[in-house]
Amino acid sequence: MQVDLKKPSELTGAEQGAWRAFLAAEPSLASPYFALEFAECCEEARDDTRVLVVREQGAVVGFLPLQTGQFGFARGLAGPLGDVQGVIAPHSNRPDPAGWLAAAGIPVFSFHSALASQPGFAEAARDRPDGSWVIDVADGFDAWHAGRKSVNAKAMRNIATRFRRLGEVDGGHSFVMADYRPDVFETMVRLKRDQYRRTGVFDVFSVGWTGRLLKAILRRQSDHFSGVCSSLRVGDEIVAVHVGMASDRLCHYWFPAYEPDHSRLSPGVLLLVEMVRTAAAIGHVGIELGPGDYGFKKDLASSQTGLVGGRFTTRSVGGGLARVSRNCADACIQAPLGPLGRIPDKGLRKLDRLAGFWAL
Repeated sequence: MQVDLKKPSELTGAEQGAWRAFLAAEPSLASPYFALEFAECCEEARDDTRVLVVREQGAVVGFLPLQTGQFGFARGLAGPLGDVQGVIAPHSNRPDPAGWLAAAGIPVFSFHSALASQPGFAEAARDRPDGSWVIDVADGFDAWHAGRKSVNAKAMRNIATRFRRLGEVDGGHSFVMADYRPDVFETMVRLKRDQYRRTGVFDVFSVGWTGRLLKAILRRQSDHFSGVCSSLRVGDEIVAVHVGMASDRLCHYWFPAYEPDHSRLSPGVLLLVEMVRTAAAIGHVGIELGPGDYGFKKDLASSQTGLVGGRFTTRSVGGGLARVSRNCADACIQAPLGPLGRIPDKGLRKLDRLAGFWAL
């Protein structure tokens, strides 16, 4: 086995072709997170973006895109912003990410949302977070709507009521799936940062690479991958906006925001439903909502994609430090300390997430 560590921009034409061939052959890799173009966008945003290129007997058998960090503590591509992670390889090859990382000399690799369907990650999993919710429109919008109505009629009635209210507002309303006017993106950032301040959640836009990544994604428009910026307006005012991305099969719902003054209309949900309608019309098989215990995801999603979290470590100083800190936190959980026993574990998770944003 030969493992090379490259920047996405350094991949040869043959390697790029192998990447795309693996995607086309694996339905589980439909998410735009696995697109080569997404890795290239991450490279534009962060200079620690790399790809493990794995060969056996001279033939490429898989790729693992990642962020190496400043001190060798690597994470999945896009770090904490990566809602879905994994290797790009044929499932039949049974890829071995632990062996690939060890061969590349990477002492620690943390993952928080790897595909549970990939055995290499599933076997090393410590956590099984809520899976990534998916709205399935493979059979069209009407089939999805009827299916959700049969499962949760109340939620769909509420959505219909809000659409009626939207139709009654002065000035009319408009939805645009691909709205790349600069004020739309700027509105999303403003509303999202206001939301972070109100809720006390870490502001992901306080680190420069988040904005750079989204702008790089929105500049991409190809058959394989495209940035998505959508808006819902009442009159001339943007009341809901979303920034995300799409592969040729699946749209990923990523950064939604809405004006709190219009919360009575649930504009964010209405925008999402319009996105579902448009995605079905252009031939996408679904919209990926990512993980999270949110009511609207449960109401609208058709299924979940299983995800796992954990860490690979090698016999090294960095790997040893990671194992010791993890073992101490585990010991506290097992000790008869009640809720206090979980404080070290929660602290480690928060520190790891912040370190991922700071590219440490």
